Amino acid sequence: MYVLDHAWALILLPLPFLVWWLLPPYREQSAAVRVPFFKDITAAANLGPTEGSVVPRTNLGQKVIAPICWTLIVLALARPQYVEPPIEKVEPQRDLMLAIDLSQSMDTRDFRDPAGNLQTRAEAVHAVVADFIDRRPNDRLGLIAFGDAPYPLVPFTLDHKTVKLMLADSLPGMAGPRTAVGDAIGLAIKMFDASTAPDKVMILLTDGNDTASKMPPDKAAGIAAERKVVIHTVGIGDPNAQGEQKLDTAALQQIAEATKGRYFFGQDQAGLQNIYQLLDQLTPANQKTLSWRPRIELFYYPLGAALLLVLAYHAVMWLLSSLGDRRQRREAAP
Repeated sequence: MYVLDHAWALILLPLPFLVWWLLPPYREQSAAVRVPFFKDITAAANLGPTEGSVVPRTNLGQKVIAPICWTLIVLALARPQYVEPPIEKVEPQRDLMLAIDLSQSMDTRDFRDPAGNLQTRAEAVHAVVADFIDRRPNDRLGLIAFGDAPYPLVPFTLDHKTVKLMLADSLPGMAGPRTAVGDAIGLAIKMFDASTAPDKVMILLTDGNDTASKMPPDKAAGIAAERKVVIHTVGIGDPNAQGEQKLDTAALQQIAEATKGRYFFGQDQAGLQNIYQLLDQLTPANQKTLSWRPRIELFYYPLGAALLLVLAYHAVMWLLSSLGDRRQRREAAP
């Protein structure tokens, strides 16, 4: 739509009429000498008498163009603009970090798919987490893989296609045979430090216990709590196993409680699917919509029209004057 950004300038429209009506005409007085034989002097000088002042008369063109030009100038001062339809941008208010255990134990084939077929833990996790990513179109997602050490696969991004691609290409054992839960939390905290999102959530999935971290998981969880990072933990291993294969449920529960998160345990793909559906409900969409309406300046149109009118008037008057001079010279010729 069209708007006037300085609509108050329209009050200047009657200004020339008010000046003509309220101010007196300009008059000038000058000293003069009275000579009784003035006619004799002018006759001797071959001069004719003239009026003391000359007031140029306005023609019809001036009377028409002057108010039009003033109206156009005032309209330009009012700053006409064309306001385009609003442009909206959705700004995520949550950064969500997915930390996936890729130790060698994730290659264990003890998970059943919905059809009852056995599959590796990694295959089940890939399918469920990829579906979870599709449910979070308005969140910035990051991806960490950890084993002997944590590795940032994808920084926080809205390019979910890349996150899914990196997730699909991650294989058990590629990060080492052991598990570094505490270091994975520490890496996530560093990545969250550069985040400006008010809501920071981490979902950590593992099938074992911490055997390789330089930072104890409980200490890492305490730092995460100080930085207001909520950590939900998901365990998919065997709590009754021995050594590195044993799922440390107590540590995962402690991490979740320290950061005001939740702990979940999944035994098959269907159970893992339910967990991530619940996580989707626990972290509802959080976004802010920014709206901006572009404005196109139009003041130069009335200003240019006023200038063209003045130039056209003077061009016409010059042409008429030239034609008049030629006619006079033609008539004066013998």
